[in-house]
Amino acid sequence: MTTDRLPSPGSHRRVSPEWQVPDWGEAEDFIRMFHVEHPDQPIPLAMRLRQIREHLEHTGTYRHTSAELQFGARVAWRNASRCIGRLYWKSLRVLDRRTAVTADEIYGGLCEHLRLATNEGRIRPVISVFAPATPYREAPRVWNSQLIRYAGYRDAAGGTIGDGAHTAFTDLVRQLGWQAPGGWFDVLPLVIQTHGDKPQLYDVPRELVLEVPLTHPTLPAFDELGLRWHAVPAISNMRLSIGGIDYPLAPFNGWYMGTEIGARNLVDADRYDLLPVMAGLLGLDTSDETTLWRDRALVELNVAVLHSYARAGVKISDHHTESRRFLTHIEREEAQGRIVPADWSWIVPPVSGGLTPVYHRYYDEADLLPNFFLDDAARARSQGCPVEH
Repeated sequence: MTTDRLPSPGSHRRVSPEWQVPDWGEAEDFIRMFHVEHPDQPIPLAMRLRQIREHLEHTGTYRHTSAELQFGARVAWRNASRCIGRLYWKSLRVLDRRTAVTADEIYGGLCEHLRLATNEGRIRPVISVFAPATPYREAPRVWNSQLIRYAGYRDAAGGTIGDGAHTAFTDLVRQLGWQAPGGWFDVLPLVIQTHGDKPQLYDVPRELVLEVPLTHPTLPAFDELGLRWHAVPAISNMRLSIGGIDYPLAPFNGWYMGTEIGARNLVDADRYDLLPVMAGLLGLDTSDETTLWRDRALVELNVAVLHSYARAGVKISDHHTESRRFLTHIEREEAQGRIVPADWSWIVPPVSGGLTPVYHRYYDEADLLPNFFLDDAARARSQGCPVEH
């Protein structure tokens, strides 16, 4: 990587406090990578690098071409060390939403994202890339951690109705004017903020939220709980970084792996905490940990999730299959001379980890670019703690 860095152009009046001059080294490295992997570009490499350097010197930023944006978003998925589903990185559908300016336009783009990603249950990997920050304009943001999240409410007894992880965010949107239904699976509104404007609330259209009723193949009492979960896990608070340009609003999705729902969302003590309920339905002895009641209840809950999605015709993957696919991804990448960064604690599934092939090996922990990043401010917003610049 070159050590040559461009100074901040002093002639620019900075309106956007979040803006920083893109790193020339990152820009150069990315463009060179793009031309190596896609050599048949209409603009020669040397000319494109000269264009970018001139734009940086005169405007303090530069703009990716549509082809560069698509490649950068896909490579960011390829480099995402916590994702086990990267075998399909080349299939990511990249939606260029950089011209969306108003909250209404952004909301329309987010709705279209959900429609295309849901695909009547045949879930497609999609990313929508909205405008980056510039010297004169802040980037748009969605405060939600995912486009579809369930509300959480504190009850009078100190317990929680709904998703306990989102009680603070639920309180926040209620303060902003949301009329909360008070149920167990209420879809939270989107909080969209654009340059110079206050955050605005938008309900997610009901027809765009595909939900799966959860049933168990052999336990009718489970069906009576009335549980459900949504089909599309669209992360919306991570910053996409491509060639020194940051895109704070770039929601993306794949499809669920069953353990995300059956071993975390429905099980974590600060979420729906359903293991004791499941154990009760199964008649398990919960008085002693040596009965392994947690393990038995966890497996049956995951059986219910996979069974329900298959029954509803909604795409999902089990952790054994996805683990084998990840090793296939590693083989393909290594054949191309590329390393595969991976965080073992995220790649190994939370159910029967030792039975999966991803458990019994070491991984490269390099941080590669392009990539996705979760910044402290974005995390705070999604946890119901808005921050000021």
